[in-house]
Amino acid sequence: MTTAKTRLCCLIGDPIEHSLSPIMFTAAFSELKEDAVYLAFKVKKEDLKNAIDGLRAIGFLGCNVTMPHKIEVTKYLDKLEDTAKFVGSVNTIAERGGKLIGYNTDGKGVIASFENEGIEIHDKKVLIVGYGGAARSIAFEIVEKKPSEVIIAGRDASKAKMLVDLIKGRVNAYEILMGDLKKIGADIIINATPLGMRQRIEEIPIPEELLKKDVVVLDLVYDPIETKLLQLAKEKGCKIIDGLEPLVHQGAIAFKIWIGKDAPINIMRKAIREAIL
Repeated sequence: MTTAKTRLCCLIGDPIEHSLSPIMFTAAFSELKEDAVYLAFKVKKEDLKNAIDGLRAIGFLGCNVTMPHKIEVTKYLDKLEDTAKFVGSVNTIAERGGKLIGYNTDGKGVIASFENEGIEIHDKKVLIVGYGGAARSIAFEIVEKKPSEVIIAGRDASKAKMLVDLIKGRVNAYEILMGDLKKIGADIIINATPLGMRQRIEEIPIPEELLKKDVVVLDLVYDPIETKLLQLAKEKGCKIIDGLEPLVHQGAIAFKIWIGKDAPINIMRKAIREAIL
């Protein structure tokens, strides 16, 4: 039951109808008996500043940001934490003493997914396919785990190189065109592109030759849960992690930022898996 003391959390983006975040966070609030609600608001690009000003005016507990606002929203915040500053995009906002602080939890969600499966990144060769905001956040967090090298793959070599240039001072890194991926191998492969999502369900971002036994493959796409990439990887004997895991883990990190308590991650995972299956 909502009251005058109920706190507001929300998601802003366009579109937002597909989002699982309201299901995930509502389950978490219910489990911990938090007096809070989570709503999704469709916000057009031209209305973003007004939306942030509105949240600032009415007071809120926390906010998630999805496409296409992750980069633009940084202009309207008071401070960015380190990952968000490096990435140049925000997916989580919290209010602190009247100031709006921007965070990016995408990369931390991926790291938590690996740790939950007991997968070591240290001294491993990591391939990240993509160079957008999610890929940048992942790369920032991955290098902290000291892999042997990081490869950034994409269709635009100049954009891939921009990300490589940001991290190569901290790790051995280089870029490669997606068409040249057959020339390399990797211990860990991360798909940070939309290839394989329901609208592009037959597409896979890497050649099958890279899917060797015991390679770890994580796909950020979660609709469908088991993408064609993950299906092929499983057939080849790879260890697979679907896109719901980083979604749940980055959500749990946002929950901790807002509430100050550990999130009931098993409840969150159960809620979204039941909703999508």
